[in-house]
This record gives sequence, structure tokens and C-alpha cells, in this order.
Amino acid sequence: MAPWKLLLTVIAIVVLIVGGVMLAGPGAGLALGALVAVGLIYVAVRMRPRGGIGVAPDPLLRRRLLVVVSRAVEDPATTAAIAAEAGVDGTRDLAEVMILAPVRIGFFDRWASDLEPARREAQKALVLSVASLAKVGVVAEARVGDEDIVQAVEDQVGSFEATEVVLVTGTDDEDPAAAIAAEELSTRLRTGFRRLVAGGVPG
Repeated sequence: MAPWKLLLTVIAIVVLIVGGVMLAGPGAGLALGALVAVGLIYVAVRMRPRGGIGVAPDPLLRRRLLVVVSRAVEDPATTAAIAAEAGVDGTRDLAEVMILAPVRIGFFDRWASDLEPARREAQKALVLSVASLAKVGVVAEARVGDEDIVQAVEDQVGSFEATEVVLVTGTDDEDPAAAIAAEELSTRLRTGFRRLVAGGVPG
């Protein structure tokens, strides 16, 4: 869980219990505390072990490149780097390519249960990315993925059978969540992994 999510969870729990005690007395606070405990146990049980993701690529199999975009890929440097990874320039075997855009859900959208704007933004990033890559010879499928970048990658690495993953992000300051995801993916992925900073220096 991201640090800011953990902080918000702790604050929400404290406010809920204190509010219950102040409004309805210690009994209500105790009841709310018990409900929170049950909820935390449920979440803990549902959480999967955070082991390795994917399997080591078999050199005899065709290359499959999963390109995860936390922002639209439009700048020439990034599209050229992805084209090279896909083998378009002839330096490597040609890879089958899939572009994956995680849905980036804002705080207020989540509370309002309005996920459609975030989904539209992800689809827009996909359209722009696929069009930009097509101009440099990369033909790709496109999918919208889970809001959690690591989870989105984990979901697709298995079904797409990716042999390599490229994560396109902004800078650490522009996109801190993607930077954290990149760090986790670099240690958990069993496939090849590379991070590209859009408009910046490749990682």
C-alpha cells in the first residue's frame, strides 16, 4: 500500500472511532472499533503475497513487450526508445506489443464513485500512445488496466505472457506514484524491465 493511502486509512479510523465516542458514547466507539478491526482483518486476508511477478522469459519463445503508460506517449525520444525495444529498427527480434494504461482515479472521483472520467482519460492516453507509436512502425494492441500500476502489470503479464515490460512515467516529482511502482516492479518482475521517463532521461 502506498504511504499516503496508509496515512489516510489511519486518519479515517481515528476520526471514526473518536467521532463515535463523542456523538454516542463509549459503547458506540467500542462497536465502531470492533467493526474497523473486522474490516482490517478482511483486507489483510484478501491481500496477496507480494512475490515475484511473471516467469523468466524463454529465449525460444516470441518476444512480447508490455508497454505501461502512466501518461500518453507522444514525444519523439520516448516513441523511438519503445520502437527500439519492439525491434522495429532491426537490432532485435520483432516483438508483439501491448499498450496498457492504468486508470488514474482521483481522490474526489473515488469518493463520488465516478470512475468514468478516469476511464476516459486512460482511453485517451491509449489512443494518443498507439497513434504516436504507429508513426514509428510499432503496431500494438491496447487495454485499460487496474488503477494500481503494479497490479495492472501483474494482471497483464500473465494473460499477455509478456517477456519484457516497459513503464513510461513522468519525472519522480510529476508522478510520484508511478516512480514508486517502478521501484517495486524493478525488484518483483521476473521479466525484463525498463522505465522510460517521458520527455526525459531513460531509467
